[in-house]
Amino acid sequence: MGKVFIGKTAVLLSLVALSACAPEVPEAPSAEPPPNVILIFADDLGYGDLSGYGHPTIHTPRLDRMAYEGAKLTAFYTAAPVCTPSRAALMTGRWPVRVGLPGNLGPDSEGGLSLDERTLADALRAQGYRTAAFGKWHLGSTEGYFPTDRGFDRYFGLPYSNDMIPPWVDTARPLHLYRDTTPTDEQPVDQTTLTRRYTEEAVRFIQESGGEPFFIYLPHSMPHLPVYASEEFQGRSDGGRYGDVIEELDWSVGRLLDVVAEEGLDENTLVIFTSDNGPWRNMPPRMYETVPVERWHAGTTGPLRGAKGTTYEGGARVPAVVRWSGRVPGEQVIGEIATTMDLHATILDLAGAAPPDAALDGEDLWAVLTEGAPSPHRYFPYFWISQLEAVRDATWKLRIAAPADDWISQELRTGDDPVELELFNLRDDPYEQFDVATEHPDVVDRLRAQMVAIADDTGATLAFTP
Repeated sequence: MGKVFIGKTAVLLSLVALSACAPEVPEAPSAEPPPNVILIFADDLGYGDLSGYGHPTIHTPRLDRMAYEGAKLTAFYTAAPVCTPSRAALMTGRWPVRVGLPGNLGPDSEGGLSLDERTLADALRAQGYRTAAFGKWHLGSTEGYFPTDRGFDRYFGLPYSNDMIPPWVDTARPLHLYRDTTPTDEQPVDQTTLTRRYTEEAVRFIQESGGEPFFIYLPHSMPHLPVYASEEFQGRSDGGRYGDVIEELDWSVGRLLDVVAEEGLDENTLVIFTSDNGPWRNMPPRMYETVPVERWHAGTTGPLRGAKGTTYEGGARVPAVVRWSGRVPGEQVIGEIATTMDLHATILDLAGAAPPDAALDGEDLWAVLTEGAPSPHRYFPYFWISQLEAVRDATWKLRIAAPADDWISQELRTGDDPVELELFNLRDDPYEQFDVATEHPDVVDRLRAQMVAIADDTGATLAFTP
């Protein structure tokens, strides 16, 4: 038989016909790159301090727009109503009483967050992230405990609260701005420029990313008292000096969002804004010993009861806004219980990072943020230092502790303070105005038993005998 020659066209037509008959083979999905993460943590910002959360004279258009383009959380809690333990929980995903930091560190404190604890920055850097912290640390200011010792490639900021200098605090240690582990020569620190300088550091870090995933932790020093704004924002807000400070923070958020968009990173960057605890409305007398501190320079919890340092809602419930263009649906208002420790767990999962050896207390919030799923938490406990003072479920909150209302500082507590038992229906009365314990003894008994169980699990104390 002679050779049969088939032209190229015929071969191509045959291949096309065969491919049309063959079953369709789906393309292998391309692995999505891990998201960039910008986590902005205001200091002592109250639940009612943003216009999107009801403030009548302070205007925060960029944060309000961020909430519109993503999710606004209305039952979001910090793990503690004061600075150090709140930050310890965010960095570890675990209750502060578990990690040995249930109370605040001072400028002369030795050590800091236990070196046995893996931080969020540790985990992300192990996943190939560039990591940076710009702002207030407050988890250790001695050798071995700075941010660059705890997983961050770069650091610029204050090692603790901006009031931890005379006359407010009895210390001989000057307040320094640090670059990594080295104090700068700036004395005294120009606090009017802190918000702007932290923002500029973050902007440069984004612009230098070069396509590598990055994690920016931006724990602002403001609006912790004493409050300061840059010259550009002084006298600008209808909300007075405090309003000036908040509106500059709003500018900072907008500046970061703009740079993310300019760098073409908008669709692969998760941006979170929240606060470490409620406002310092219950200031002790030492804070009034010099200008510029006035009572009205503190923030507001809006209609919520209590403030920083209390286990009423105003101490632990804070604003929280989450935005990721194209991934977190916009125009959401989410009333499910969520915590800062959940942010830790969620970011780990999104980055593909392994969980730590120690079990997390936070839970992944992704389904809550994207699918309308219910909270992963059945209960939320409220701690003051090492004492468990309250617990809530989806509806009820039981508080068994000494009274701690708006203008009574818990720094002035004594061991002889009376213990009160209060039950609130947070669905009908989120402002904790009406104690309904006598009408619902069964709820009291159930939640009291839950408090005992949580105290046993965490090692916390109780103000009552189980």
